[in-house]
Amino acid sequence: MAKVLQRKAAKKPGDQKRDAKSRRASARAVVPPADFCAAARDALERGEPDAISDGTLQQVLTAAVKVYAAKVERRGHDVAPFVEGAVTATESVVTACGLIRAADLNMFDVAIWFHRPPGIE
Repeated sequence: MAKVLQRKAAKKPGDQKRDAKSRRASARAVVPPADFCAAARDALERGEPDAISDGTLQQVLTAAVKVYAAKVERRGHDVAPFVEGAVTATESVVTACGLIRAADLNMFDVAIWFHRPPGIE
């Protein structure tokens, strides 16, 4: 314990920036998206969607939603959420309803956001 405290105290002022960069770099490299996508594809093909844990799905979906929203806010509404034909209408609506409920929104809230011009928050 004393050695850990000594190492922390011995850090230089620029070390915090390097540590933050290192954490960001390692966070980007944690799980390649192909691994999750392959596992999800396999689980669906086997008819076992529960093979993907709720926690894993929540982490991936949370990250994807945050990145998608940030890109839309930055660029406008020209960011396709998925490749055309990759998701069915039913899958889209089921997911949209889950997101709407999770954010505690109602259809009036959604209608306001749906019709807002790009770039308005």
